[in-house]
Amino acid sequence: MMGLASYACHPERSRGRQHPEAPPQGRNQFQRDRDRIIHCNAFRLLEYKTQVFINHEGDLFRTRLTHSIEVAQIARTLARNLGLHEDLTEAISLAHDLGHTPFGHAGQDELNACMNEFAPEAGGFEHNLQSLRVVDELEERYAEFNGLNLCFETREGILKHCSVRHAAQLGELGARFLEKRQPSLEAQIANLADEIAYNNHDIDDGIRSGLLSVDQLLEVRIFARHHEAVLRRHPKLERRRLVGEIIRSMINTLVVDLTENTLAQLAEHKPETVDDVRAAPRLAAFSPELRREADELKRFLMRNLYRHARVMRMTSKARRIVRELFIAFLQEPRLLADDYLRDDPVRQARAIADYLAGMTDRYAIQEHRNLFQM
Repeated sequence: MMGLASYACHPERSRGRQHPEAPPQGRNQFQRDRDRIIHCNAFRLLEYKTQVFINHEGDLFRTRLTHSIEVAQIARTLARNLGLHEDLTEAISLAHDLGHTPFGHAGQDELNACMNEFAPEAGGFEHNLQSLRVVDELEERYAEFNGLNLCFETREGILKHCSVRHAAQLGELGARFLEKRQPSLEAQIANLADEIAYNNHDIDDGIRSGLLSVDQLLEVRIFARHHEAVLRRHPKLERRRLVGEIIRSMINTLVVDLTENTLAQLAEHKPETVDDVRAAPRLAAFSPELRREADELKRFLMRNLYRHARVMRMTSKARRIVRELFIAFLQEPRLLADDYLRDDPVRQARAIADYLAGMTDRYAIQEHRNLFQM
C-alpha cells in the first residue's frame, strides 16, 4: 500500500470552499465532502433513477445509486494503488450522477432537446453541470448557504465535461476547459472507474434481462478471453456463477492495467504536485491494447443492449414523458408554484429543468399520469 503521493490532492492544501467554514473535527476536508454527499437528498433519490432498465422492470438491475457505489469501490482501489486521496476519489465517484435525470440518458437527451427548443439562450441541459448545480445551489440542508459547500477539488471532479459556453461562466472551476488543462488524478481515476463499472455491470444486467447472451458476448475479445480462462479453472460452472466470475476477472484486469499504465505515465512525466498533474497530458489511462478492447465492448453494448428494441421502446416512452411534462410546466408555471418566472423564460426553463432532473422514474411516471390521465 502506497502512502499519499506528492502529486495527490492533500486536504490541508485544498483551494477551499465557496463559503468559509471552520475546519472539520476528527475527519479531513474530503471526508466531510464525502459525508455530505451521502446524506444529501439527491443521493438518496438515485435509488429510483434508471441506469439501463427502468426502476420497475426488476429489483436486481442496477440503479444510479448502486452504480455510484460500484464506481466508488473501484475508484478507491485505484486511488490506493496510485497513492491518491481515497476520500476525495470516493466523494467524486458518489456525486458524479447527482444531477442525472430520470430514465437515464433518454431523459437527459430529451430534457436537453426541450431546453434548446424552448429556451435556447439557457444553454441546454448538461447532466455533469446539473450535478454541480445540485451540490452548489439546489440542496437545502444548511443554515448558512445553499448547496453542500464542497471543496474546489470535489467540485472539479464532479464536472467531468462542460461546454465552452458554460465553462466561461464558472470562473476558476471552468478555466481548465478553456485552457485545455487536466483535472486532478483523483478526478481522472473516478472518471475511468465510472467506465469500468458501467461496462461490466451492464453486461451483467443485459444477460440477466435476457437481452444479451453469453454466446453473443463471445464476439468481444475481452469477454471471450476471460470466458475461456474461467472455464479452464471451472469447466462445469453454471451460467449465473460463470458470468459473475467473468465480470469479476474483467474488472480486475482493467484495474490492474489502468494502475500499471498510469504508474508508467507518472514515471515518464514526473509530476511533483497536483498543479503539475493539471498541466501535464492526461496521465490516467489504460494501455493501448486494453483501451481498444474496452472500446470494442462499448460498441457492442451500444449495438446490442442500449439500442435493443425493448430498451428503445422504453426510451421512446421516457422521452415522451419528459417532453410532455416540460411543456405542461412551461405553459402552466403555477404547477411549480413559480408563476412569477413567466416573465423570465431562461429562469423559468431552468427551474423546470431542475424540477424534472430531480424526479425519480416512478415520480415522473406518476406526475405524468396525474396531469394527462385524469
